[in-house]
Amino acid sequence: MLGETPAPPISPIIPPRVFTFLQIVAVSGFPTQLVLAAVLIVGVGMAPYSEAGLSLQFIAIVSFLDTALVALLILLFLRLSGELSHTVFFGGKPFWPEFWRGLLFVPLVFISLTALVAGLRYIAPWLQTVPENPLAAFMRDPFDAAIFAVVVMLAGGVREELQRGFILHRSAQYFGGAWVGNLAFGLVFGALHIDQGLDVALAIGLMGIGWGAAYIRRRSVVAGMTNHAGFNGAMVLQQVLASSLGIPGGGAR
Repeated sequence: MLGETPAPPISPIIPPRVFTFLQIVAVSGFPTQLVLAAVLIVGVGMAPYSEAGLSLQFIAIVSFLDTALVALLILLFLRLSGELSHTVFFGGKPFWPEFWRGLLFVPLVFISLTALVAGLRYIAPWLQTVPENPLAAFMRDPFDAAIFAVVVMLAGGVREELQRGFILHRSAQYFGGAWVGNLAFGLVFGALHIDQGLDVALAIGLMGIGWGAAYIRRRSVVAGMTNHAGFNGAMVLQQVLASSLGIPGGGAR
């Protein structure tokens, strides 16, 4: 069962729960992205903004580097506790059946989130706090949209599901169970999308809880990872098509 046995203590000084909490914070993306952004701005001299606004190049580089750094930190923390990453993230299940399972449900998740956002805007229009998704600026040009699609599929589909799997695994061991961790991480996950509007943030928070439930039930991140990446790619494609037709987009990632 997920998190049935706590990981062995790895520090005679720091209590296991405290160290586990520090691990969760470390892989959450906040400290790593801040450090990477500081290095790129101060050390490399890269500008985070362009004439058009936030720089896609800057976002892409930070996202790619952060994905690698978070993955390395997770592997390090699992190694320190004597756990195998393959067991934590794949649960002994074959890769391809889980991959196709996640891919198969991409249309359902895409339609469900689109319908949920539309329903929220109809029932509670005041939840639409952003008139247009700010990320749409990265999807009006086909070349930029292609780069952005790779970014959100990697940073979302890969990094965020590795984060989710690790955090739920540690929550099951030390913080009241995987479902508690799933609810907490789902709320945080939704809040991180508040820049796209309160309605989108609520919908994405629920979707994140759904991906977490898939990990808890399947004991594998592959289906959620594939589904998340496919969903993000579909949202970028939707925005590109909407922009080409002159339709205001509301895509989320």
